Amino acid sequence: MARSAPSRARRAEFAATLRLAGPLAAANVLQMLVYAIDVVFVARLGSEPLAAASLSTALFGLIAWSFSGLTGAVAPLISAELGRRRHAVREIRRSVRMALWLAMACAAVGMLVCAGGERLMLATGQAPRVSAQAGAFLAVLMLALPPIIAGNVLRTFVSAMGRPYFATAITALAIAVNTLGNLLFVFGYGGAPALGLVGSAVSSVLTAVVTLLAYVVAIRRDRRLRRYHLFGRLWRAEWSRLAELLRIGLPIAATILAEAGLFSGAAFLMGRIGEAQLAGHTVALQVAAFCFQIPFGVGQAATIRVGYHFGAGDRAGVARAGWAALAIGVGVMACTAGTMLLVPRSLVALYVDLADPANAAMIGFATQFMLVAAAFQLFDGIQAVAAGVLRGLQNTSVPMVIALFAYWVPGAAAAIGLGLFTPLAGLGVWLGLLISLVVAATLLLWRWAARERLGLVPA
Repeated sequence: MARSAPSRARRAEFAATLRLAGPLAAANVLQMLVYAIDVVFVARLGSEPLAAASLSTALFGLIAWSFSGLTGAVAPLISAELGRRRHAVREIRRSVRMALWLAMACAAVGMLVCAGGERLMLATGQAPRVSAQAGAFLAVLMLALPPIIAGNVLRTFVSAMGRPYFATAITALAIAVNTLGNLLFVFGYGGAPALGLVGSAVSSVLTAVVTLLAYVVAIRRDRRLRRYHLFGRLWRAEWSRLAELLRIGLPIAATILAEAGLFSGAAFLMGRIGEAQLAGHTVALQVAAFCFQIPFGVGQAATIRVGYHFGAGDRAGVARAGWAALAIGVGVMACTAGTMLLVPRSLVALYVDLADPANAAMIGFATQFMLVAAAFQLFDGIQAVAAGVLRGLQNTSVPMVIALFAYWVPGAAAAIGLGLFTPLAGLGVWLGLLISLVVAATLLLWRWAARERLGLVPA
């Protein structure tokens, strides 16, 4: 009986993590479909608009993802409060309110950066025509930042409160809205103006606004969630709670910036190598990013589950939640790696027409890059989930240092050196990405395994 109790607890934790991770991973995958729709529509406009969109979304995604990570620090705060006491209405409301404040401040900063998009493109050596199109695209797309970052705060709240399926349903709605928006504004269906590349940005803004409003409606209509009165007294400041969000969130944002910065910067390296390699890189990275959303969702669930046990002071619960999440993440990425190795061209066909001779060079590069992506799937899954479990312990500063080192010392050095100064060209850039993930996964997994010795868990 003594042995069966820990075994039952492990199985229960595994099931609880799956129940939370499943809807979150599904929402992440659906969110990638939202972005993929843009790629599919813009790809029909030609390689030059696709290159401009790729560079623009690389910059925009870097901004949106890092600031969402900063405001996403509300997740371990909410889960720890729930672990300490089941009904922590005022504490949770204050945390979410300050996260929404932070979201608006972050959006303002991000919009200022996007406003100088064309100058940034030219400064990195991109072609003038591509830079001009990218600047026009970003001038519209930046309006999506406030609803995207605020919507992420509300998504984090509903997930931590046990309603992760709201995120899945709302993201599915976003797919429908973005598809309709692209049809209307890119190609002018239904009598709408055919705006081309800029029309895709208009569709993205519309999708972000609808998504945010859907979260507001879901929270106000759910009996459990509306008792928190999240939208009452939004003007009231809670400076200590804001400081706590910044303490946890700034290292998370820097960690995301380090990783996403390297992967987004790879697009700029590819732009210097050639348009065909950049287009192939865009397609291959879409597939890799699509697969990454599953362990990313597991990592989000791990932050909530580990944070709950952390708040309750349950060391055994912390261990069960962390190892269960890591096992799930590794298992999933092993499957995605196998798929990339076995049918890379079938995956490329989801984005481009394999029969079109004009796409031959792009397809060749995309297939080549995807073989490297298959190699780093396991390491990408480990680092994503390991970062999530450490965030549940509210331990974010050292993981930030690990990320900065892994991505910008061995990773960036290898990507730049092999990509620009050897015949490997684009393949060398992807080998640099692989090296960065191997280093990050190894160091983050070691820190999680050494959590007791490092004093990261509650006494």
